[in-house]
Amino acid sequence: MAAALRAPGVRFQWRIRAAAGGARGAAGRQGYDLLVIGGGSGGLACAKEAAQLGKKVAVVDYVEPSPRGTRWGLGGTCVNVGCIPKKLMHQAALLGGMIRDAPHYGWEVPPLVPHDWRKMAEAVQNHVKSLNWGHRVQLQDRKVKYFNIKASFVNEHMVCGVTKDGKETLLSAEHIVIATGGRPRYPTHIEGALEYGITSDDIFWLKESPGKTLVVGASYVALECAGFLTGLGLDATVMVRSIPLRGFDQQMSSLVTEYMASHGTRFLRGCTPSRVGRLPDGQLQVTWEDLASGKKDVGTFDTVLWAIGRVPETRSLHLENAGVNTHPNSQKILVDAGEATSVPHIYAIGDVAEGRPELTPPAVMAGKLLARRLCGQSSDLMDYDNVPTTVFTPLEYGCVGLSEEEAVARHGEEHVEVYHAYYKPLEFTVAERDASQCYIKMVCLREPPQLVLGLHFLGPNAGEVTQGFALGIK
Repeated sequence: MAAALRAPGVRFQWRIRAAAGGARGAAGRQGYDLLVIGGGSGGLACAKEAAQLGKKVAVVDYVEPSPRGTRWGLGGTCVNVGCIPKKLMHQAALLGGMIRDAPHYGWEVPPLVPHDWRKMAEAVQNHVKSLNWGHRVQLQDRKVKYFNIKASFVNEHMVCGVTKDGKETLLSAEHIVIATGGRPRYPTHIEGALEYGITSDDIFWLKESPGKTLVVGASYVALECAGFLTGLGLDATVMVRSIPLRGFDQQMSSLVTEYMASHGTRFLRGCTPSRVGRLPDGQLQVTWEDLASGKKDVGTFDTVLWAIGRVPETRSLHLENAGVNTHPNSQKILVDAGEATSVPHIYAIGDVAEGRPELTPPAVMAGKLLARRLCGQSSDLMDYDNVPTTVFTPLEYGCVGLSEEEAVARHGEEHVEVYHAYYKPLEFTVAERDASQCYIKMVCLREPPQLVLGLHFLGPNAGEVTQGFALGIK
């Protein structure tokens, strides 16, 4: 749900430079109007839009296998190791809850219904592969040239792409868009973390059940994964160093984890792992420290999943060859309101850009709007304000706008009014489900007309509910 801001006077014109300037038409290399580095949601949207508007476009995309050897096709994080497989596995877990509800509604269902991980994983993976194929077909239909190569900058108009066999290709373009996204962070300072742990890059492509799982981290990725693992009947533990869902409304975050804990997910709070080792029977032994007491503890698990944040895919791009600046801490690419980097004809969109929400729909919209501006079709800029999001934990959490903490920090506590209510979803009544965490709140300015600053909803189908309210708030 992204609206556009009109920015009068912002126009981008295509300039066909001479070969000596490092653009298209030079001998020994292939030249394009637009080169997109990264075949994820934002990059593909930008490439297809520009091609539809008559430009000569190429997309380069290459997936470096995870440390566990997991690899996937075209489509980026969302399609392959993010939103799509996550939502499908979340749905599988929700169906388990519905099966338990079914006898209350008259369905004669056996009390213990087993879940087959292998069958679910195969179905999810087949759907993802069909999306990979669909993206390739769409690029072909739009006459976008696709290169499965790992790209790095030679200079500000040229990149060198290397295939997995080591063959090099030089590509030059008048305009370049970087849309390489990010990958999960590994805690390399922890012994055994890289050798024995997995991340969200791997969990959705496992052929066999992960079994008893320790999820380290308290991000939305951590809680979503732990949530669907518990829902599928697996033993899942979340190790939280500080606070869950940092950056989200903390009252809502507490209700999310309360619900998860009451439905079987274990939480180790204020703890941090120090070592992972493999036992003779193949299980993983994890040593961790309680930060408050300093005491060490040990547990055994079948799988350790790191969900401690993500890092942008910028290191291998050799951005310094093109003069593109990055943030000194995050390593994300610095951009202006028009997605331009420190080099005017090089742009960055999506997760790799500093200060942008790590969400697929804004990346898609930003990519389309950028292509329209580059083609002189529009001057609209992407509006990143009040972008809604949903956390697909067992009890879903949807929000749009400011958290209560952000509203107070921005406007002062005396200027903020919060309206809130617990409620019971109708579908919880017959099955006598616990609804003590189903909750909604609106964060408003106190002065009339009491502008709504943020809306937070915890309950079934939160994503669908939030989309409607997001339109009203927008």
